[in-house]
Amino acid sequence: MSGPFTTERIELLRNEVRDFAESEVLPKVPSMEESRSVADELSRLIAKQGWIGATIGPSFGGMGLGHLAKTVIIEELSRVSGAMGAMVQASQLGVAKIVHFGNELQQKTWLPAIATGECLPTIAVTESESGGHVLGMAANAVRDGDDYILNGRKVFVGNSHVGDLHGVIVRTGDGSKGLSAFLVESDRPGLSLGPHRAAMGLHGFSFGELVFDDCRVPAGNLLGSEGDGLAVAYSSSVLYGRANLAAVSLGIHQAILEETTGYCTSQHRYGAPLSELPTIKMKLGQIQSRLMTSRLALYHAVHMLDQALPCDAELMNAKLVNVENALDSARSAMEMHAASGLYTDRPIERYLRDAHHIFAPAGTSDIQLLRLSEVALGRHNRQWSDQLADRLESEAVL
Repeated sequence: MSGPFTTERIELLRNEVRDFAESEVLPKVPSMEESRSVADELSRLIAKQGWIGATIGPSFGGMGLGHLAKTVIIEELSRVSGAMGAMVQASQLGVAKIVHFGNELQQKTWLPAIATGECLPTIAVTESESGGHVLGMAANAVRDGDDYILNGRKVFVGNSHVGDLHGVIVRTGDGSKGLSAFLVESDRPGLSLGPHRAAMGLHGFSFGELVFDDCRVPAGNLLGSEGDGLAVAYSSSVLYGRANLAAVSLGIHQAILEETTGYCTSQHRYGAPLSELPTIKMKLGQIQSRLMTSRLALYHAVHMLDQALPCDAELMNAKLVNVENALDSARSAMEMHAASGLYTDRPIERYLRDAHHIFAPAGTSDIQLLRLSEVALGRHNRQWSDQLADRLESEAVL
């Protein structure tokens, strides 16, 4: 049944993704947790379902269902595996740069391949020395005839070790107009990968390092024009990144509720289920409230995005609310599980670890609050959702 924002088609899609996640992804979670390696085969299998093309138009072989459908796909995968939800969100983030800034040839070349799962795209912006300060990046590209030569390193690249096409932001000049974006194929000479480093959570997902050492890229791989790099980075982060990451948090949050209610109803204390204790009821009610608020904030924001309405603030708020609420609920759930939550035979400690990974990308909560303060003060004048409204409207078949 459709809800206030979703349609019957999107709810059918939800059921499809949920069935797949429970039958194909869930059995592989233990091995991903044990090996802590990149789940390349599973990532490819998920991509073959066509879900990376949720916001790619039918003319390019995509689903053309828009951002709300994309959100539901990520949410349902993340409910079972935050790692695979993160894999899909990172790939769909990689779609943004081509949809918004790719020329006709680039779109015809890459969007059909992405839509069918033959190509997993990424976006590479962050550097170890500059972090979230995009203008502080040092990686650069120098024009050399019909090519550009790229040098430098990018870190925390989602899908680094499974990506086929990297959208790389590098410096081609000075200041904010001195950043440019390039499409760089993963097998291009001069591009190498840093070793995969297992992290606290999201086991199975790769977010590693790309190294460019005199990597020669044709000028035809430039996205937009020289100087468009900042726009590529910011618009991708605002219009896709924040909603995508909020969807990962939402899926993890749903899993936290389901696992905790199941635990509290099956465990007995003082002759009754643990869930009958007033203190436990209050904590469960708080998780339920946080989850409802988080889903409403996110669905409302992406619904506005699908309607081509200005919604930068709503997208910021959705990321903020979902991340903070999921972290708070994970802590509450751990408290209710007590010592039982510390062992890996229950998934609650995995949810807590995975939830922490969503805090920093596309802006920490402090960054979202700073940007929202600009909205409150009437100083947030640049709306990516408004500037790219025509392109956004053409993506979705509503």
